[in-house]
Amino acid sequence: MKKLFYAIIATALINFGTNAQAVKTPAPSTTQTIKQDFALSSIEIIYSRPNMKGRTVFGDLAPFGKLWRTGANAATRITFGEDVKVGGVAVKAGTYVLYTIPNKDEWEVILNKGINNWGIDGYKADEDVAKFKVKPMALPMNIETFTMQIANVMPASADIQVMWEKTAIAIPVTADIDAKIAKSIESAMTVDNRPYFQAASYYFETGKDLSKALVWADKAIELNPKAFWIMHLKAKIQAKLGDKVAAIKTANESISSAKEAKNDDYVALNEKLIASMK
Repeated sequence: MKKLFYAIIATALINFGTNAQAVKTPAPSTTQTIKQDFALSSIEIIYSRPNMKGRTVFGDLAPFGKLWRTGANAATRITFGEDVKVGGVAVKAGTYVLYTIPNKDEWEVILNKGINNWGIDGYKADEDVAKFKVKPMALPMNIETFTMQIANVMPASADIQVMWEKTAIAIPVTADIDAKIAKSIESAMTVDNRPYFQAASYYFETGKDLSKALVWADKAIELNPKAFWIMHLKAKIQAKLGDKVAAIKTANESISSAKEAKNDDYVALNEKLIASMK
C-alpha cells in the first residue's frame, strides 16, 4: 500500500514539473536581431536588451573603466558580410563580439573573436581584432530599454549606435567598395545586356565621372525611350554638370512620360528639380 502511495505522489510530482516547464514568461532582457543591407552585403547584430528599472546605468550598473558586455546575457554579436573598417580599424568579414569600456568622457570599443563567450566570461585580450575610442553623446531624454541600431546608412558608410539611459555612442563603419563596383561595371559593359542605368546612377550618387554617367544615361534612354525615371536621372546629371537649359528640357520630357504612365511621384520630382534651377 505504501509503495502504491509513493508511486502516486511521484507521478503527481512529475506531472507538476512537466506542467511547470510549459509555462512561458517574458524574458527580463529580451533578445533583438537587426539586419541592415550595407555596401555590397549587410551588417547583423544580435543582442539582449535590459531595462533601466529606475537604476543608474553608467557608473553603477555598467561601471566606468571596466569591461562591459554591451547589453545583457550573452555578449553582443555583430556580423559583417564583407571586409570593413570599424572605427578606422580594418576588420575582416565575419562574426565578432562587441565589448565596451564606458567612461564619462570617452568609451573604448572592442571587437573580439570570442563569439561563444557569456558576457565577459571567457574574454581574452589576445582575441581582440579592433580597439578604438569614441566620444559619448548626451541624450535629452532617458532611453529605458538598451537599444542598438544602424543609422546614417550611406553606400559605403554607416553608424552602429548604442543608446541607454541618457548616453549614446556612434561606432563608424566604412567599406571600400569603389574598386569592386568599378570592376563589376567594367565587366558588365562587355556583355550585350549592359547596366547603363545602374552604372549612371552609381556614378551620379557617388560624385564620380559625371560626363561618363551622362553618356550611360543616354544609352539607357536609347534602350528604353519612355523610361521617365532614367530621364529624371539624366536631368539631375545635367543639372549637376551646370547645364541648366538641358536639364530643364530633359526634366520636362520626363514629366510628359511620367504623366503618360500616370506616375505622379516622378512628375513632382521633376517639377521640384526644375524649380530648384530657376
